[in-house]
Order: sequence, then structure tokens, then C-alpha cells
Amino acid sequence: MLTLFHWKDACSLASLITLKEAELEHDVYVVNLPAGDQRKPEFLALNPKGRVPALKTDRGILTETPAILIYLAQLAPDKKLAPFDDPFALATLQSFNAFLCSTVHVAHAHRMRGSRWADEQSSFDDMQRRVPGNIADGCRQIEETMFAGPWVMGETFSVADPYLFVICSWTKVDGVDIADFPKLHDHFRRMSDRPSVQAALAM
Repeated sequence: MLTLFHWKDACSLASLITLKEAELEHDVYVVNLPAGDQRKPEFLALNPKGRVPALKTDRGILTETPAILIYLAQLAPDKKLAPFDDPFALATLQSFNAFLCSTVHVAHAHRMRGSRWADEQSSFDDMQRRVPGNIADGCRQIEETMFAGPWVMGETFSVADPYLFVICSWTKVDGVDIADFPKLHDHFRRMSDRPSVQAALAM
């Protein structure tokens, strides 16, 4: 049995959506981030990083969204959530998720988690001022150079799509209107209609 450690507003939503898409049996353990559950000893013993997602498997704990997503895709090969038969396409998918993880997601975190990188309030303020522009730049790069359409990888839905959906769900609080990016806006709308997304959000 897989157990996902998840918080509703966190990037772990991408893993939960993928679990639903893969139709893998799973439990969900809610880690209340605003209440500080991620800093409690029992969770740190599970994931010393103190973050979600964490996925408990029969072989141990997995962390980091790109790793969890590709693992879930491998557990359900019949769902074809990643192009395992095409090395270049698979690397392209991994490159896309790595960009979300290392660039766009980090830009989002500068809005409320500046203490990861600095100590002074003036630094936090400066980071926050940069967030809308940095998020818009990331969306623009995806829209213009990385998004094949109608899904991230083209005609086939993949594990890149839930992660992009989560990132786009944050744009409003980051001061960016996703409607300014027609491809991403359409993708967000179609993702919102998927049963897997609705089931994940309902939890």
C-alpha cells in the first residue's frame, strides 16, 4: 500500500492527482503545514526535509515531486503516463518537471518562504516584489517554448500535466493572471475537468 503525505495547497497535489490517474491503491495522510505538522518529530523521522510530498512505499520513503511522479508512472505502465519507450521524449518530460521544480516553484516560494534564503526583512520584501515578474517569466517560457499542446508532451497526457496544473493554480496568489497565457489557461481549464483532479481536490 502506498501512503502519500500531503497538504491540500502544496505541490503534493500533483502526486495525489497522479495516484488517481494511475488508479493505484493508496492512503493519504494529511500534513497540516500551517499548523507546523511538518516540523513534528514523527514527520521528520519519516522525511528529515520537513516537506511534502513524501510517499511511503514497501521499499522506503520517496520525496521530491519529479521523482514521485515518474515512480508512479512506472508502477502503472498500462496508463502510459510517461513515454518510457522513447528515451528523448522521457528526458524531455523530466526536463519539463525539473524546470517547474527548480525554477517556477522556487520563484513561487520566494513570496512566503524568504527565510530559506535570507535573514533580513528588506531581503524578504525584495524577493516578494520579484515574484509576479519571475512567475510570469516562467509561464511565458513554458507557453512559448516548452508546451507542445494540448497536453505538455503533445497529444498524450503525462505526469507533467498534474505538476503544471498545480503550479498554475498558484499564479493568482503570485500576482499573475493565467488568462494572459492562452495555452496554459486552456490546459488549466481542461485539467480542472478531469475526474482525477476533481477527486484529488475533493479530498
